[in-house]
Amino acid sequence: MTAKNTLCLWYDNDAEQAANFYASIFPDSKLIALHKAPADYPSGKEGDVITVEFTVMGIPCVGLNGGATFKHSEAFSFQVSTEDQAETDRLWEAIIANGGEASVCGWCKDKWGISWQITPRILIEAIGHPDRAAAKRAFEAMMQMGKIDVAKIAAALKG
Repeated sequence: MTAKNTLCLWYDNDAEQAANFYASIFPDSKLIALHKAPADYPSGKEGDVITVEFTVMGIPCVGLNGGATFKHSEAFSFQVSTEDQAETDRLWEAIIANGGEASVCGWCKDKWGISWQITPRILIEAIGHPDRAAAKRAFEAMMQMGKIDVAKIAAALKG
């Protein structure tokens, strides 16, 4: 990988599966390379895939098949800006349908424990709206949601 800064994401032993999933649902995402371990290591054997190079929406990543020692948390998430309800629904539902779980305020988690914020652009604009009363209404509407409802955010902005 040619990037100077790359996200390294720890997986039990299924980084390749995760990279392929991300490439199947997110634009500008692909699996680039698989690297096999040159020797045995604590959670695998020589010849096992130890790292996977991939991109998620243009962001360079390395998936490390490090075993079950460490788990992901919400302290790290990908925030995906969507254009409309259709894109929001497609991405949210793809993550959930593939063994993920829904959370609140636009957050969900994939089956590997990676957190995703599926965030319609209107929500970001609403929260930063110069009319602070409108921003507050949109924020309070968001706080009641799992997956973000674009129409409800737009309605909250209008009052």
